[in-house]
Amino acid sequence: MSDQNSETMPIDPNVDPYGCLGMVRNSDGSITRLQEPLVPVDTSNDLSHLVFTKDISINSSKNTWARIILPRELLHSTTNTPKLPLVIYFHGGGFIVATVDTPVFQGLYASIASEIPAVVVSIEYRQAPEHRLPAAYDDCMEALHWIKTKPDELLSNHADFSKCFLMGTSAGGNVVYHVGLRAAESWDNLKPLEIKGLILNQPFFGGIERTQSEVRLVNDNMLPPIISDIMWDLGLPEGADRDHEYSNPMVGIESNPNLFDQVKLLGWKMLVTGCDGDPLIDRQVDLVRVLKELGVQVEGSFTQGAYHGSEVVDPLKAKEFSLLVKELISHL
Repeated sequence: MSDQNSETMPIDPNVDPYGCLGMVRNSDGSITRLQEPLVPVDTSNDLSHLVFTKDISINSSKNTWARIILPRELLHSTTNTPKLPLVIYFHGGGFIVATVDTPVFQGLYASIASEIPAVVVSIEYRQAPEHRLPAAYDDCMEALHWIKTKPDELLSNHADFSKCFLMGTSAGGNVVYHVGLRAAESWDNLKPLEIKGLILNQPFFGGIERTQSEVRLVNDNMLPPIISDIMWDLGLPEGADRDHEYSNPMVGIESNPNLFDQVKLLGWKMLVTGCDGDPLIDRQVDLVRVLKELGVQVEGSFTQGAYHGSEVVDPLKAKEFSLLVKELISHL
């Protein structure tokens, strides 16, 4: 990848892919989790002092929950400050690893909350293979209804429900895509939540046939195709391959050319980001092209010199991304 040596995984994913994911594959095809994967965290620009966080249960039977992150200064303001945009965030991890609480995500939460500024709600959803897709989509849709019906006082007091954005990184970007389509069809049932845009940060998509970027970056240090293949194998419904619509959005679009009609009718904006050092970039660029052909209000922001997950690893990239989102939100 471009800038390949700037960040590498502690365990080479091309040598020991399951070890890199903190698990072993058993002879019967099941997995045993050993530890959460270790991802380098840059704490040189710690923003945690700028935000206040609060964790709240959503559905105890599923162990789903949310973390609210908002600028700390809101809690100390003596004036009647305007409410902030609400960013509902879905974390990455290929549907099989990572949680809201994973250390590497905390800097991005703080950056989004403080730079935009915004109230961020990061949603914890169930992992595969114990809970294969569409479990994550179901959990995140449930979270939207939970936010609109049982808002914590932090949300009631500080979040502008009429200016809501769904945002996700990697697998979370995939969640934004699929949950966004569901939410568009049931928009009236989500009020007072009013979604204005979908933000897909380096979204995780796949397909059986390798793209040129996947071939070019076959030995990538962050997300080589061999890791993506494992994630899809463990995350998709039993018996499904990578050309399932959950993985390959082109399949869903080709089978239903009217898939985005409601998104267009609602006037939602979409932002898709990516970089030349991400094996997934060709799929992200193709998605933007097809959505534009369908008449969706979508913009692609594709940069050079970065890698998959750079915004959650590198504080400077997190700030660049936050300012990009701020620009989108400020025009809505």
